[in-house]
Amino acid sequence: MIILGLNNAYHDTSACILIDGKLVVALEEERFTRQKHTWTFPHNAISKCLQIAGIRTSDIDYIAVSIKPELHWSSKVLYLLKNLEGAKTFINHELLKTVNRQRNFWDWYKGIWKKKENGPKVVFVPHHLCHAAGTFFISPYETAAILSLDGAGEWSTSMIGHGKMNDVEIYSESFFPHSLGSFYEAATEFCGFRPNYDEGKTMGLAPLGDHIPYYDTVDKIVNVDDKGVINIDLSYFSYQYWGAKRCGEKFHKTFGKPRNKKDEFGENHINVAAAFQKVLEDKVVKICNQIHERFHEDYLVISGGVSLNSVMNGKIIRETPFKDVYVMPAAGDNGTSIGAAYYLYNGILKKPRNYVHDDPYLGTEYSNEEIRKVLDEAKLSYEYIENVAERGAEILNAGEILGWFQGRMEIGPRALGNRSILADPTRPHMKDKINAEVKHREAYRPFAPSAITESRSKYFDISVEAPFMLKVCDVLPEMRSVLPAITHYDGSARLQTVNNVTNPLYHQIISELGKLNGVPVVLNTSFNVMGEPVVESPLHAVRCFFSTGLDKLIIGNYLVAKNKT
Repeated sequence: MIILGLNNAYHDTSACILIDGKLVVALEEERFTRQKHTWTFPHNAISKCLQIAGIRTSDIDYIAVSIKPELHWSSKVLYLLKNLEGAKTFINHELLKTVNRQRNFWDWYKGIWKKKENGPKVVFVPHHLCHAAGTFFISPYETAAILSLDGAGEWSTSMIGHGKMNDVEIYSESFFPHSLGSFYEAATEFCGFRPNYDEGKTMGLAPLGDHIPYYDTVDKIVNVDDKGVINIDLSYFSYQYWGAKRCGEKFHKTFGKPRNKKDEFGENHINVAAAFQKVLEDKVVKICNQIHERFHEDYLVISGGVSLNSVMNGKIIRETPFKDVYVMPAAGDNGTSIGAAYYLYNGILKKPRNYVHDDPYLGTEYSNEEIRKVLDEAKLSYEYIENVAERGAEILNAGEILGWFQGRMEIGPRALGNRSILADPTRPHMKDKINAEVKHREAYRPFAPSAITESRSKYFDISVEAPFMLKVCDVLPEMRSVLPAITHYDGSARLQTVNNVTNPLYHQIISELGKLNGVPVVLNTSFNVMGEPVVESPLHAVRCFFSTGLDKLIIGNYLVAKNKT
């Protein structure tokens, strides 16, 4: 059985292929269009998925789409009638854009199969079931509590449930405009960032601030009832009218003048980031404790865009009774193509669960021959390296910044060792150097460590694995001076643990560095510059290498260096 999963209705459009329940490829459209968080129909991702899976469109049995357009329409219309000031933007956002995206889907579909009865069956899956149930079905757990949190999907903003084998029971939902995702987007906008895009910057800014001055005020904005249903004091916001702005007049009167993106941060901006981050953590921890009390499960599956807040995830592990939390690497809307496909396969068709999504390397891959052709066409000098891990470790130990392009591309927003920029985290200046010369981004923003799983407990205060870089933990106090380039202002780090089975080559380069400097940890950031998606192809890698302050590039088995005058 072959299922094509699609996210074509929300941002971060994507596609995937399941064959007999096994996820063989998953791709994000942004990697091909070079438009970060794109909304465009995933033509490129679909084509590449079919190519990598070795199938034709005629082989597809089902298409699972991560939206059910007609869902909650009566609730939407009723809300509109009570908020007529937002009628114009409502019609554009909820009606015209949805219709256009569905038209794009059916135009693509009919362009291949001409008539609906000749093609694969199409199943439209509610957005939050893709997040919640779809993620549970690919988790390592037979039973688990489930939580999904995002801005909004159709009309839901959160979903709480319980999963057991092929069945998912929905316990409660929250609905727009009562959204923790939109709540946090407002703080992102206030801090001078782009909402529904730059929330990671807000999370990184928060440790620089003091949450106490604004905490009580922000805490009262969000209420969580005894079933985990969210209620927001909307008087502070304007997002409920579907406009481009999230913050209302009361927000600015309460917290001060918002930051222009080109201005320096004021104390109020940093403290707002700290307060909104702290309240988000506290409210989600409260929800998680309620879920645990309700279902008495050892494990939690969490999904949706809010679950990319890795600081929050770390706090769930530390401050709730759950033994561990599963967050898939593409936990945002990019992963709903996967969620839709698995909800269909396991939840609707009731096929046995036979896959655990513990390997994020599901994308494109390039042979040495293909890489060499690109290097030759660019008239570059290069050297063939047999042991790239050993040579890469030597480059890092010499204090150089390395572009690292290997194997199949990762799915999700985090570089996990195949499309990465690497450096030695023991060098105090390295964070500032990479922010300024390579990433061209704000100086305060931290970098993440990748550590071999065998050395995890020596350097980091975490009791579980973190393979997808989505669980923030503390660097052990005695190791913070050892790892200055990845230790954030509050002593934390967004850790990735690397095992020898899932990514043996990445494990090897970290181990080799450890042999040279005594610390088997690398600084790992995505192979891109600010505002661009992670590189997909050898050509993208070469362009990024020569347009930034990277010192060396190891791409496949080839080492490329810059001519220094």
